[in-house]
Formats: sequence, structure tokens, C-alpha cells
Amino acid sequence: MTDIDFTHRVAIVTGAGGGLGRTYALELAARGAAVVVNDLGGRFDGQGSSHGMADEVVDAIRAAGGKAAANYNSVSSRAGGESIVRTALENFGKVDIVINNAGHLRNASFEDIDDETLDSLLDVHLKGAIYVTQPAYRIMKQQGYGRIVFMSSGAAAFGNPKQAAYAAAKAGLLGVMNVLSLEGKDHGVLCNALLPVATSRMEAAMDPEQLAAFTAQYASLGEKLGSSYLPEFVTPLAVYLASESCTSTRAIYSAALGRYARAFIGVTDGWAGPRDKPATAEGLAEHFQRIGDVGAFSIPDSLSDEFSIIGRILGQSL
Repeated sequence: MTDIDFTHRVAIVTGAGGGLGRTYALELAARGAAVVVNDLGGRFDGQGSSHGMADEVVDAIRAAGGKAAANYNSVSSRAGGESIVRTALENFGKVDIVINNAGHLRNASFEDIDDETLDSLLDVHLKGAIYVTQPAYRIMKQQGYGRIVFMSSGAAAFGNPKQAAYAAAKAGLLGVMNVLSLEGKDHGVLCNALLPVATSRMEAAMDPEQLAAFTAQYASLGEKLGSSYLPEFVTPLAVYLASESCTSTRAIYSAALGRYARAFIGVTDGWAGPRDKPATAEGLAEHFQRIGDVGAFSIPDSLSDEFSIIGRILGQSL
């Protein structure tokens, strides 16, 4: 078994002052990486700021003999993203890894989402990942190496009540990851997305009914659950995806309660309608079961690859 080592690598972890981000930063540093620990130091809902959270993680890394530098900027502005990357350059001279983990949570029923909530979640999760990754990617492209991990969510991939705005922001990250993976691959820059499940202070954003439902799900697993709900059980996959050993790109992975799996968006073989005129709604209704049959499907590597898949299917139908 090959050791996963980050000696001479420089990593940026956003939202690294607590929860999942903290465990990512500590593990990367323990394996030799120099780490920029970014955290605004706000509450779970994105309000407020302080230096204490980032400083505590930096102090812990340095006390263990590692290298770390703190950054307190919000990712929600282009200037903030550039400042985070500049902190890496000024302290360690380069950037090899970005883990886009910064985020917060505000739950609301769909009909109750207001502009402030929507803008806040999109600014931090979606725009924030772009603002940090864009200047880092330019450096990675020039040096011919990089690893980028986008923290998405099962709420985006699968849905979760009262999290439409949060899911919209997290789903946007999947789109960014898909495209940047294609643009970066020839330059040695690989990108993946992670759907983490772990306890965190964001649980405070859940209403009592929702929190009770999650607690009941945990309880139903009984002894099988163990301590697998802790952030440390997500960390190994995040660390692997950020490593040189990982050659995966343009993929989505789930780390939930000690189970690690790939998640994917596929397309069924479907039904090939007439070529000389558009199908009718009635024709689609007649073939709708075949359109939705998941017994035969493909996972396109890109939009152009989907055209190749369609060409194959059309060839089979002639």
C-alpha cells in the first residue's frame, strides 16, 4: 500500500476553522502539506466574524511540527478569493491543492426563500468556490499540476426538504466541477466533488422536526453506526482526492457514515423517435416507460460524449 504523502505540497482549505474543514487541514498538514487555513470565523448561518477559529487550527498544526498560515477573508468576494490565494503564495510560494469547503446553512421552505437567504448561500458556496479556485487554477495550469475538491451535498444530488437555496448553490458546484475537469485535465489539474455527511454545528439550522427525523435515522442504525457520523470519517476521502495518488477527475463521490461510493449522473438509452419530423407528445407518452427505463444507461464523459452515445443508439435502432 502506497503512503499518501503531501510533502512539498501547498494546500488551501476554505472554511477550515471547524467541522469538516478543520479535519481536512489537520490531516493534510500531518501528511506534510503546508496549509492555508481560511476561515471567516462566523456563525453557522454565515453571520459575524473572528480570527479565533482559523488561529486555533494554525496553532495546532504548528504545535505538531507542521506548516500553516491563517487567512480570515470571506470567500464571497473576488477580492477575498484572491487574498486567500495570495496568502499561499506569500507564505509558501505556490498552490497545489484547493479544497472548497467554506459554507453555511439557512433552511427555509421553498415558498419562504427571500433574496437575502438566496444571495448569501449562492455568494458563499457557489461564487466563493469560483473566486478562490479561479486564481489558484491559473497557477496550477502554469505549473502543470493541481488537485481541486468541491464540497457539494447530497441535498443537491438527491434533494432534502427546506434546502432548495442551499441545494441550488451546491448543485452549481457540480456544474463548475464538470467543466473545469475538462478544461484542466490536459494541464494536470484534476477536479472532483464530494458529498459529505457528518455532524456539524450546521445542525443548529434545522428545525426541531427535521433534526428529530435525522436523529431517528441515526438511532435506527444502532450499533452499526458507531462513531461514523463524525467529520473524521469523511476526511480520508477528501484527502485522497486531493492527493497525487488520485487520478480520478470529473467524478462525484459520497462519504457518508463510513460508506464511500461514487455517485453519478447517467442517461438511459431511451427511445429514438423519428428522424424526419419531431416526435409528438402522444408518441412520447406511448414510449415514456422506455424513456425512463434505467436498465440500460450510459455515463457521458462530456456533452459531446452524449452525442456519441446518441449516435450509437441511433445506429442500433436503424
